[in-house]
Formats: sequence, C-alpha cells, structure tokens
Amino acid sequence: MHLVQPVDGGVARVVADLVRDQLLGGLRVSVACPGAGRLGAEAARLGADTYTWEATRAPGPSLLGETLRAARLIRRVRPDVVHAHSAKAGVAARLAVRGRIPTVFQPHAWSFEAVTGPVALASRAWERAAVRWTARVVCVSEGERATGERAGIRTDALVVPNGVDLDHYRPPAPGENPRAALPALQGVDAEAPLVVCVGRLCRQKGQDVLLDAWRELTAELPAARLVLVGDGPDEAALRAAAPASVLFAGAVDDVTPWYRAADVVVLPSRWEGMALAPLEAMACQKPVVVTDVGGSSQSLPPGHALFCLVPPDSPQALARAVGALLVNAPLRTALGHQGHQHVTTTHDVRQTAEAIAALYRELSGARRSECKEPTFKSTSRC
Repeated sequence: MHLVQPVDGGVARVVADLVRDQLLGGLRVSVACPGAGRLGAEAARLGADTYTWEATRAPGPSLLGETLRAARLIRRVRPDVVHAHSAKAGVAARLAVRGRIPTVFQPHAWSFEAVTGPVALASRAWERAAVRWTARVVCVSEGERATGERAGIRTDALVVPNGVDLDHYRPPAPGENPRAALPALQGVDAEAPLVVCVGRLCRQKGQDVLLDAWRELTAELPAARLVLVGDGPDEAALRAAAPASVLFAGAVDDVTPWYRAADVVVLPSRWEGMALAPLEAMACQKPVVVTDVGGSSQSLPPGHALFCLVPPDSPQALARAVGALLVNAPLRTALGHQGHQHVTTTHDVRQTAEAIAALYRELSGARRSECKEPTFKSTSRC
C-alpha cells in the first residue's frame, strides 16, 4: 500500500511508475492519497485499488485526523507492506502503524531542508525517533542518505536512484521540429535560444534565482527565451518579477514536448533528493544545468559537473553556465548524447522498480517467517 502526499509533480510520477511495474509483476497494489491532483486517477487507470486519504502538504493540527484516517485505511486494506512517500505520509503512516507492519519511508528530500528554526529542529527530532517504526528508509541518492545521517537519523537506509520511463522520454526523431508542436511558442523566433525549467513554482525549485540569472543572461543574449513549466504557490510573484522574455506554460499533462523543444533544461533547486526533471531531460537527449544539492551531482554523467553543476542560490554562476551552453551548439550536442546514454544505462525506471520489489519481498518474507499471531487487529495478514 502506497500512502502518498503530494499527488502532483515528481513524487506522483515516481509512485505511478512503481505502481505500473508492481501491477505488471503480479502484486496487489493499493494507493491512498488526496483526491485532488493526478495521482489517484492515474493509479486507478493503471489498475490499482485507490482510496481517498485527505491530507495537506504542510504540518499542522490536521495531523491527528490524517493519522486516524490513515490507520482506518490500513486496517481496511490489510497490506503486507506500507510504503509512505514524503514527509506528511511518512509521519501519518508511522504513527498509525508503529512498526506492526513493515513500513518503508521514502522522504523524496528531507522535510527539515524546507524549514528553519524550531520547525526544522522538531522535524529532525521526529525523523531520528521514527526510525524505530521504519523497516527501511529508501533514499533516492547517496546525497540524500548522507543528509539524513548528518541530521542524526541512524538507520540502514537503502539508496535506490530515481528512474525514468525510457519508452516515454525519448529524443526527437530525426528531422522533427519539436517547437512546432507547442502552440505556446507561436510567435517566438524559431532560432531563438530556448531554456526550459520544469517544476513546481515554489521556493524549493528556485525559479526566483533563475529569474535573477535570466536578467543577467539576456543582457548578453537578448533573443533568448525562458519557459517555466508548472504551477504552484509562487506563480503570482514570479509572474510579477518576470521580464517579457519569460513564458509561463502552466501545468501540463506531458512535459516531454517541452524537453524536446529546449536547447537547455535547467533546474535551480535549493534542495532535492534526486529530481526527475534532469533525468527526463537527459533521456530526451538534452543538456541540463542543475544546482549542487542532494543527489544532483550523482544524476549527471561523469565529467558533466564542469559544465552543468552550479552552486545553489547563485544567479551569477547559473547565468554563466546556461549562457555558455546556449552559445556552444557542439557542446550541447555532445552533452545531450552523453546524458542520454547515461540515463539509459543507469536510470531506467525498471531498475528502480525491481530494487523496490526486492525490498518488499525481503520485508514481507521476514514478516511471514517471524509472525505467528496478528499484531495489528484487522490488519495483519500473518
């Protein structure tokens, strides 16, 4: 059973990919998540049993009700393994189950990276304590695992890098004009350098830093255009700050056409576990520029850090890196080919799904061998 919040963006895509592979592998899969967003409908389309679990993204007084609702759903579904994705689901699932069923927690970037002061201290304290109710923490990168370790979270974390669906994220076909398929680019010079940023419009993803960098970059390359793909709480502020050379595409059902249309894909995040957008862009044979946070450096092919990795919160470094790629077409081509090969060999979603399935087999097998009597009323399948 996957317990999930949020239901859009990278986390939702990771869960949907896992659900698809697990169903194909013959598992009985349930997904519990808020009704708003795309994940519930996508999981149902794939064939999973879906349940509405209303929960907000942020911590607060709603947690008690969210935990009680999670406990009721778990008793109803009676899963062999509970897999909680991101901070809110991680809190609710572990409070609801308290170790009575093998519980996997996948932070998708630690919650304490998003906050400061007493809230950050409380988040770290919770994660240190909650490992007692966690059969395994799954990190998407060695960087994410190390961040948890530095915060005092002592656990045998399993590192399973994110993967992408290589059947879906593919390079443009020879002779294809990807920009022609995007009505939002009508009126934009077909030869204009095009930079694309895919991600939720929020502080984590750093689009405000990108806009600062963009002003500096367009002083040298005035014909360049930037497209922000996605929506989020910072949209109004970003629109107010953006110059005319920035386009807002909003949330889209499929980001692949934007990757294919781009000359460079950029993700200026302030924190990440391992973002999907750079992997998806490289699968489409596009060069990427990312900030050196979490597992970003580990998502790049060997040697790409020199051109593609910049410090977070540094508009100047970001402008220099993106600008250098926009004026060097042969370098973009070489990086694109190398990135595509790298993702194909090391970030195939089928590899990710198999690693998670092996973990489930380990946990459920150990539980069956050890459990003689039900320990969680109406839940245990021992």
